[in-house]
Amino acid sequence: MTGGDLAERRVLVVGEALIDLVQRADGSRDEAPGGSPANVALTLGRLGRHPQLLTSLGEDDREHAVRAWLEGSGVRVSAGSATGAHTSTATALLDATGAATYEFDLAWAVDVELAGSADVLHVGSIATVLEPGASDVARLVEARRATATITFDPNIRPALIDDAAAARSRVEQLVQLADVVKVSDEDLLWLHPDRDLAETAASWLAAGPAVVVVTQGGEGAFALTAQGRVWASAPRVTVVDTVGAGDTFMGALIDGLIDADLIGDDRRQALRDVPLGVLEGIMRRSAEAAAVTVSRPGADPPTRAELAAV
Repeated sequence: MTGGDLAERRVLVVGEALIDLVQRADGSRDEAPGGSPANVALTLGRLGRHPQLLTSLGEDDREHAVRAWLEGSGVRVSAGSATGAHTSTATALLDATGAATYEFDLAWAVDVELAGSADVLHVGSIATVLEPGASDVARLVEARRATATITFDPNIRPALIDDAAAARSRVEQLVQLADVVKVSDEDLLWLHPDRDLAETAASWLAAGPAVVVVTQGGEGAFALTAQGRVWASAPRVTVVDTVGAGDTFMGALIDGLIDADLIGDDRRQALRDVPLGVLEGIMRRSAEAAAVTVSRPGADPPTRAELAAV
């Protein structure tokens, strides 16, 4: 795709949407829609990108809640996404600091033939490792790489992984196919506990992506490109919980790349040549968006107006 209004860049997110059941350290409980790829789509919707989400939902009351949540923020749920026996759930157990661990009741299957056209395709989390849908997602990425920028966030859920070696192999496959990879320090250490973060990030960059971003929670984030390394600090805020923080960063990162005209198959070389100052600015804004999310309960990313006011 060449020229045209950047706002018209088409964004497709493929992955799980579910209900987050949040159990807090004080014993209180909340129920709200979530799921890592869905949260990324939600962030992009609130930033004005009108993304499409291809997912797997059951035909039940929770499906209606998920759809209303997404569509209320400008996300278009793809036709055929209601394919499951029930809408999946993830129970987030929060400790006294707001950090979450997860328990899951879900299945993942998707008809990738229903995926619309796009200038950027984002995949990640459970959808990339849980069969039978994971293999379909990998095939979709392979098929779309010639025509779209591919972004990937592994967002590992160890509780769902029976075969760690197979999961690592799938992650490495998608890293090689991706243009932009965003990964948390926890995920990198789970995948490669014998390496430090920078070493693994450098090996991933050498495998194919133009940009590898590593987030480190309250310690900020760094990115590697062929031009070098940049760092963005995390704004200091009072943390309510960390649910959706990494997904908000990912969505804001994609949004920033669109703003910088670095998305689309025609911009692949420009993405590889991105000036470090431009990338640093995008990362700083992504960290600011994530800081808004952690300052309030649940996966509640900022709108474009809220982010502009930070």
